[in-house]
Amino acid sequence: MADLLAGRPVLLLFAVLAIGTAVGAVRLRRVSLGPAAVLFTALAFSAADERLALPEVLGTFGLAVFAYAVGVTAGPSFFASLRTGLRPVSMVVATLLALGVLTWGIGRLLGLSAGSTAGLYAGALNNTPALAAAILRLDGSPDPTVAYSMSYVGGVVVMLAAATWALRSGDRHPTADDRARPTEVRNATILVERDNALTVAELSWTPHGRVLFSRYQDAAGEVRMAQGDTLLRPGDQVLAIGPDRALRHLTKQLGRRAATHLEAERTDVDYRRIVLSERRFYGRTVADLDLFARFGARATRVRRADQDVLATDDLVLQAGDRIRVAAPREQMRLVAAYLGDSEHGTADINPLGLALGLTAGLALGALPVPVPGLGSLELGQAAGPLVVGLLLGRAGRTGRLVWTLPHQAAETLTQIGLLVFLAYAGGRAGSAFVDALASPLGLQLVLAGLVVTTVHAAVLLLLGRAWLRQAGPRLAGVLSGSQTQPAILAHAQEQTHHDQRVALGYAMVYPVAMVVKILVAQLLTML
Repeated sequence: MADLLAGRPVLLLFAVLAIGTAVGAVRLRRVSLGPAAVLFTALAFSAADERLALPEVLGTFGLAVFAYAVGVTAGPSFFASLRTGLRPVSMVVATLLALGVLTWGIGRLLGLSAGSTAGLYAGALNNTPALAAAILRLDGSPDPTVAYSMSYVGGVVVMLAAATWALRSGDRHPTADDRARPTEVRNATILVERDNALTVAELSWTPHGRVLFSRYQDAAGEVRMAQGDTLLRPGDQVLAIGPDRALRHLTKQLGRRAATHLEAERTDVDYRRIVLSERRFYGRTVADLDLFARFGARATRVRRADQDVLATDDLVLQAGDRIRVAAPREQMRLVAAYLGDSEHGTADINPLGLALGLTAGLALGALPVPVPGLGSLELGQAAGPLVVGLLLGRAGRTGRLVWTLPHQAAETLTQIGLLVFLAYAGGRAGSAFVDALASPLGLQLVLAGLVVTTVHAAVLLLLGRAWLRQAGPRLAGVLSGSQTQPAILAHAQEQTHHDQRVALGYAMVYPVAMVVKILVAQLLTML
């Protein structure tokens, strides 16, 4: 079998992926290795036979695709969070830099090589691109992978416990952020009882958030689409969409909740979700669709990554968004054709934008950055594509050239890229890993990794409560984003029933944490 696999790298790749993903799916007390099981499977293969290692080009390809897809997806939310999330981001950056100093000190104390120190940092903080940067800096040395493998599992377990503690702390001693639970976008049919002099456009702004108006039924029973200059009269019923608190405020302002549900009346005005697959609208705003002028229609919600958001005029659309549209019944077919409504668009990887973005990212990653007294370092084949992906993800498009990826396509590329790189990295260090297991070095690396991860978790938990005044879901999201560990994110979301504050905390700090770890890992190889 070894002879068969050794001469066929593609066959070897998929054998490692098949076994690794099967092992990674096994759960013990709700904890699984996830993608990291591919790394350990590759380690086992290469330990059994040193020929069972994948070519470097496969590892580089997987890593670059992974980092770029993450950047493009996180770009819009990352830059938006910088306006309001400077404190959490600065807290994470300072903590990760301090952990780099701590890891360097531990490495000196234990007499570790520079590669092992860098791998210890990457493993304890569960960051595969940082491992890749260290491997490339050391021309393929196995030391980083060995240290990474020894410290990785402890990094997962300790951070899972920290996220659980944060959630329980939020329940027992809630902060203001924990009490202010976010509300989903909802509908409300309001019976107008007060004679308001405000137009629909003026009523859209409430102290508790924006509200959109879909349709209204006048006192005579005729249903029409609401326009910005529509004045609601006593006896009218109007369908409003927005956060629950904003809808309650608006209801008190206009009258009371109606006994009927206007959205159920679909004789004249209908509604449906339509997949945005028309490429000319990628990166455009809801206002750019011009639905009302063309069809008398209105977008009310956009579903993206399993979450509904209000379809405000300034919302930037992405490929594969599912737009809920209200329109005159006879116009709905035309609206669907106008927006595309093709499921094929949700899987479009946008080959031109992807190739150009990766080219720019890899070129940026190859540029040397001088470090006084130490030589030079590079952003590398992970941070370079990540930074370019963040910038292009925020831009959305340049003229007719689209940079964004549908959410489903980005998720697929992210998973494939990460798995391919892990299969490569594990295959370069099998024999060294076995040697470490049989020596005192292995235990030293395990314990050192636990120290680094525990300090990481403790600092963020303490600063999160004392400085950010946060606990519960948002702090659990910050913990998982700082650790750049999807398993911890999934655990926190499962425990909170997918509270959106978990995802917001994760997205706020994840890209910065990724870049800092990659740079610190490279610095550790130079010390």
